[in-house]
Amino acid sequence: MQNLTYFVACSVDGFIAHTDGSHDGFSQDSKYLADLFASFPEIVPSHLRDLMGIHAENKYFDTVLMGRKTYEVGLKDGVTSPYSHMKQYLFSQSMQQSPDENVKLISENAIEFIKALKNESGKGIWLCGGGNLATALFTNHLIDQLILKVNPFLMGAGIPLFSGVIPQTALELLDRKIYDNGVLVLDYRVTG
Repeated sequence: MQNLTYFVACSVDGFIAHTDGSHDGFSQDSKYLADLFASFPEIVPSHLRDLMGIHAENKYFDTVLMGRKTYEVGLKDGVTSPYSHMKQYLFSQSMQQSPDENVKLISENAIEFIKALKNESGKGIWLCGGGNLATALFTNHLIDQLILKVNPFLMGAGIPLFSGVIPQTALELLDRKIYDNGVLVLDYRVTG
């Protein structure tokens, strides 16, 4: 069974993006990003891999899940297949078809689909964003791990880590790293 990891950047007050989907305030420090991308090369979008000289194989994930709003961040810049080096699934009830043949649109029965996906063989599944999708997956006990890149600022308002009510859940700290720029990476296993 594959692990499903919600691996996402957030502000100290728990927002993953501004209400318009922008990411102003999140660290762009080159030393931090170089270390992060060396550890998780698969999280670098396909269109940036050559520019950044990142050619490493996927270490932890070979499948990525994206909510519609997360996907549309790249789409507005013409990026239709953001992670072509992985199997890509887009979750939306409002889109009629996927903008790219390499991105499979899931518009209904998302929970059943992801349960089946977790039972397939593979390196792991990365939920890269989508507060609504994260809430649905968490309440259905489908998220196994949280890796939070907590950035040192307060956003005040925006798209929260989870968009709805989730049950109180115990987490086990597996690892943590503090960068000089103030970003704290927390790696938790969901235990309760």
